[in-house]
Order: sequence, then C-alpha cells, then structure tokens
Amino acid sequence: MKKLLIIMSFFSSFYTTSAQSSDAISVLNKNQFAEAIQGKKVVLVDVRTPEEYSEGFIEGAINIDYFNQQSFIKQISALDKKEPVYLYCRSGNRSMKAARQLVSLGFEKVYDLAGGYMAWSNY
Repeated sequence: MKKLLIIMSFFSSFYTTSAQSSDAISVLNKNQFAEAIQGKKVVLVDVRTPEEYSEGFIEGAINIDYFNQQSFIKQISALDKKEPVYLYCRSGNRSMKAARQLVSLGFEKVYDLAGGYMAWSNY
C-alpha cells in the first residue's frame, strides 16, 4: 500500500508539473506564429546553430544556440521573464526543449513554432 501511495504521489506531481508547463507553452502553426509576430516588437529567438541561422532566419530573430548550453542559459537569462518569448528551430524539436527550459527558468509565456523554420520557409 505504501508503495502504491508513493507511485501515485510521483505521477500526481509529474502531471501537475506538466500541466503548469503546458499552460506556459503554446505551440502555434506558421499562420498563427506569423500573425503573432508581424509588425510587433516581440522577443523572437532562433535556437538553431549560427551555421543554420546564416542560411536563413525569420526577420527580427536573434540567434541563441540551444546546443551551446552555457551561452544559451546566459543569454536567455538576460531576457525579461515576464515578456512572452517566441521560439523556433529547424523542425520544432529543439525549440520545444528550449521552451521547457525557459519555463523551468521562470519564463511565464513561451510560444513555439510548429514545424520550425522548415515549416516557415514554406510559408
């Protein structure tokens, strides 16, 4: 019985954390993302490598390489945690990992581009 309570407690806390995380992270399709950033002053972050960024990026995006974790955390931490952050990567995988990391660092609202720059470049 005690083991069952421990397991239930673990899953309960995991679900609560996931629910809080999902409230702070919204995944937008390319049309929603475009509408959200178009003509507005937003924090738009490309989390791809500098090499990927140099091959094309969304206008107004700053490049903060997710794979360079030390630099990533330093640069991301300098941003205002109360302001929404719009993220994208190549396909959407890295940016979702980055979004979760931002929430764990205290960011209140993060938007992620579904399909990443590959979806955007077909826009």
